Amino acid sequence: MDALLPVLSYATFFLVFVSVFAVIVLGLNLQWGFTGLFNVGVAGFVAIGAYTSAILTAPDYPNQVGGFGLPVVVGMVGAMVTSGLAALVVGVAALRLRHDYLAITTFGIAMTIQLVALNAQWLTGGAFGLQFVPRPFTETFGTTLGANAAYLALCLAILALVYVALERLVRSPFGRVLRAIREDETAAQSLGKRAFVFRLQSFVIGCAVMGLGGALYAHFVGFVAAEDFLPILTFQLWAMLIVGGAGNNRGAVLGAFVVWGVWTLSGNLLRELTPQAEQARGAALQVVLIGIALCAMLVWRPRGLIGERVGEGGKAKRGGS
Repeated sequence: MDALLPVLSYATFFLVFVSVFAVIVLGLNLQWGFTGLFNVGVAGFVAIGAYTSAILTAPDYPNQVGGFGLPVVVGMVGAMVTSGLAALVVGVAALRLRHDYLAITTFGIAMTIQLVALNAQWLTGGAFGLQFVPRPFTETFGTTLGANAAYLALCLAILALVYVALERLVRSPFGRVLRAIREDETAAQSLGKRAFVFRLQSFVIGCAVMGLGGALYAHFVGFVAAEDFLPILTFQLWAMLIVGGAGNNRGAVLGAFVVWGVWTLSGNLLRELTPQAEQARGAALQVVLIGIALCAMLVWRPRGLIGERVGEGGKAKRGGS
């Protein structure tokens, strides 16, 4: 039994991160898979959620905003509200832009958020970040494995709740309007649908879900820093959605599992095979490997492992090839 503890500990750690990423990718899937919104600023909204929950729930920081010590559930709700409000401000200004300009705008906003987090010492702790973010279940369970297993159960419950809620949403008349706007915005407007309003609602809901994922990440790691939300995070999340299949929530969850599995496995192999002096280059190779795998997926199955089912996506029909 003792020999299994390291395996169980690593498996729990791995599945917690998969669950957190799956929540975030579900929010991205609502934006891109169902509405066609090219959001390249995912890391920025995840960061807003993580910092919000950390500020609301962590103990007092000297000379910094925060120290409210509120319950973790309040922090998670606050993360969703703050990320949603930020998305509302961004969306009002940016969602009238074309896809390529929207991508540039959201990327710039994400970089701005990351730089603010890096330099706003009074709010985010600057380069040192926010420490002592409360981790649920640590007082209840004496062992790290027990606390992580309980947190995994919480993450899976939240993932299931988000999945069911978004499934009901995209299967409702609201979801059908989103797909109609994605396929032909002019035709949807000719039927009396206010495309901008629906796009804005989708953008806000998706970013609120991303903020929830950021809060889940913060309370598992117990520490939040600006370097956690570099553009590579957005790349990983987009890879998860593309590999899993845009327009299908099951594909979004599967993509999170597959890509994070490939990412961690390749990282472990490169660390074992790369000399100590070449570790930095080995880490760069990890990104290259994911990029190659992504290109292969786009050639082999351009709609992802589980694309949008036939008949649900209008003329696009993003089902598996």
